[in-house]
Amino acid sequence: MTGGDQSVGWDACAGGCAPAAQERIDWYMTTGTKQLGVIFDMDGVLVDTAWAHRQSWFDMAEKEGLAMSEEFFHRTFGMQNDAILPQLRPGIAKEEMDRLADWKEQRYRDIVRERVQLAPGAQDLLRDLKCQGFRLAIGSSAPLENLDLFWDRLALADWFDARVTKEEIARSKPAPETFLKAAQKIGLAPARCAVVEDAVPGVQAARAAGMAVVAVTTSRRREDLAQADRIVDSLAELQASDFQVLLRPKN
Repeated sequence: MTGGDQSVGWDACAGGCAPAAQERIDWYMTTGTKQLGVIFDMDGVLVDTAWAHRQSWFDMAEKEGLAMSEEFFHRTFGMQNDAILPQLRPGIAKEEMDRLADWKEQRYRDIVRERVQLAPGAQDLLRDLKCQGFRLAIGSSAPLENLDLFWDRLALADWFDARVTKEEIARSKPAPETFLKAAQKIGLAPARCAVVEDAVPGVQAARAAGMAVVAVTTSRRREDLAQADRIVDSLAELQASDFQVLLRPKN
């Protein structure tokens, strides 16, 4: 894996690919310019965590006397804390923002650690994508400590070639930096990558990066995600062939 992470082998696909799929892997391995990639958001996409983020935000708001609402939570879900907290406490100093962000994320980890599981359909989709030769990355606004909570317990290294977290980017979603860095890590141009997101800022970030985007309705309504190329209710609705069609050159 790029940037000090271990590279993913093809073990996740061993014994699970039909001969035709194995031929496709061999073709991808020898024809790098034809390689395709998929970049997944983590929270609300790979793992069902929106409920835990909601609770941790509301717990912090009650503790600190902040005006939190359902509308505000859903509107900002997918953004980094340093983009959210100034909206809750205008003029907040960096030290105070770091303190609140650290408290909120620790509260989130305490809540979610007993319910660590992949979203429905995620494992089958990841296996299919790897069997078809896709390069995979995670592009998340969350801190690395949150991703590490899932990394080993869900064996994510078996599937993913790279990951990008909060610590590596200067501008959070809806800026495109997260996804552009993820594409760079897996060695692909933005036009060769698709993004899977559940939040409006994430969909906007994928668009700004020049990438195709599939939206999952785990945390937002379909009408809120209308900018996406395709909208699904679950990862179980997706196969590798859907991304091959989505990323097919238009000319």
